[in-house]
Amino acid sequence: MAHDISTHTVTANGIDFTYLECGTGPIALCLHGFPDSAHSWRHLMPALADAGFRAIAPFTRGYAPTSVAPDGMYQTGALSADANALHEALGGDGDAVIIGHDWGAPSAYGAAASEPHRWKRVVGMAVPPGSAMGAAFLNNLEQSKRSWYMFYFQHPLSDMVVPANDLAFIDMLWRDWSPGYAGEHDSENCKACLRDPAHMSAALGYYRATLGVGPRSEKYDAIQVAGGGELPQPTLYIHGRNDGCIGTEVAESAASMCPWATFAIVEGAGHFMQLEKPAEINKLIIDWVTAK
Repeated sequence: MAHDISTHTVTANGIDFTYLECGTGPIALCLHGFPDSAHSWRHLMPALADAGFRAIAPFTRGYAPTSVAPDGMYQTGALSADANALHEALGGDGDAVIIGHDWGAPSAYGAAASEPHRWKRVVGMAVPPGSAMGAAFLNNLEQSKRSWYMFYFQHPLSDMVVPANDLAFIDMLWRDWSPGYAGEHDSENCKACLRDPAHMSAALGYYRATLGVGPRSEKYDAIQVAGGGELPQPTLYIHGRNDGCIGTEVAESAASMCPWATFAIVEGAGHFMQLEKPAEINKLIIDWVTAK
């Protein structure tokens, strides 16, 4: 059955969100990461609709056409609070599921942990649950090399360098993180979200709130702490074998540290696996969120 993807707006947690929608039924909230946009869910959303879900993919706070955050907050706990507020604003119930890729993954973990009554099942992609990522920064030099951009974004110079040459920096990350995937169209979708300096500053703010001096709040800190622990919902984590952003060894370490979650390594896929191997990723996710 063909399902059209439509565009709508809603206000939640003080943010004016623009979101893509497809299908009817319980909400399946799909959260994108960096350098990305809601359009990266274009293959999964119709599959979710076919499975009986109302797929919702917001442009997350700061990514145009969604507004920048009036409070200047871009820590992961704020993104988790946004997810729960969207569930409320869009009339979600306890049969809703949450799916997150890249920044969307820890956002999903925090949302599910802090308000578990809202979410029946969880899917994370490209950023594993638990503390494996933090441990990799301390003990894994190869991962520190892969994550150089996170540290670079702390420097004020990045505000000028990243927008230079029509955001060619974003093209570079797509090539490095998903080797062999022709991601020019998807890179352009991200650029459209971030060409305004205020929106680019917001995207960099995600990193500065995590590793630098970006503003934080105790309320959002508590949500982040909850999201770093064991989730009460059945949780699936998916990682691309060829991910150039986060190494497979980090995902494998997370699997040993999080026996409560199910892990799947997808061969031949990189960081943006939902676009590289949509049929395989769709099946993994649909099978998980529809399981009894």
